Amino acid sequence: MNTPTVQAGSLSILLQSMAAGMFGGAGSYGDVLSLDCPWQNADFCVVDIETTGLNCRRDRIISFGAVPVSGGRAIVAESTYTLIKPECRISEESIKIHALRQSDLVDAPTLDECLDDLSSALDGRFLVAHSAWIERGFLRRALKPHGIRLLQPILDTATLAQRCLGITPDPGGHQISLEYASSMLGLPAHTPHHALGDAMTTAQLFLALAGRISADRPLSVADLAALSHI
Repeated sequence: MNTPTVQAGSLSILLQSMAAGMFGGAGSYGDVLSLDCPWQNADFCVVDIETTGLNCRRDRIISFGAVPVSGGRAIVAESTYTLIKPECRISEESIKIHALRQSDLVDAPTLDECLDDLSSALDGRFLVAHSAWIERGFLRRALKPHGIRLLQPILDTATLAQRCLGITPDPGGHQISLEYASSMLGLPAHTPHHALGDAMTTAQLFLALAGRISADRPLSVADLAALSHI
């Protein structure tokens, strides 16, 4: 898929065509939270997870970081972070990335024990993540047995960055990394591959991208959701 560069003259047309595909059917996530409000007035939860692997059917979440965003700013003091004891082994490939070993999680709470904290962090907020297919897949699978559904798509800063910064997608399907997208905007990376550190980096990237896109025109949550949609 060729990703268009977002420019002031073409943004409205791009949003209209994307929104028609996203929200045309029944059961859109506007049924739960208002999509029409300006993004600066909306509440978001910026999420990052670390896992035992990348297969959401087989692997499990082992750490969760969340940073609330309200009024156009990150509320760092209200951030959430927890380790989670998994029901399966951590792959060697994953350990090389996030450095979390089985022994680090022996005394961690289980997912069931963390459920209230996770639900509280997510409740009433639009979700934001980088390369959001990971968070979407794992959180949906983790929450579904408890009767909790993610009713709205997650806003994806990787897709927003590609469109806002005019970056051509990798032919292999790999999205722009969090660190690279942040560096293009002169933003620091906070403890890469740590759930809370990456959530903080994603939050500042989200605010920078949304501010950049909305500099020339009003921008609603629906606009951001449309631009996040692949």
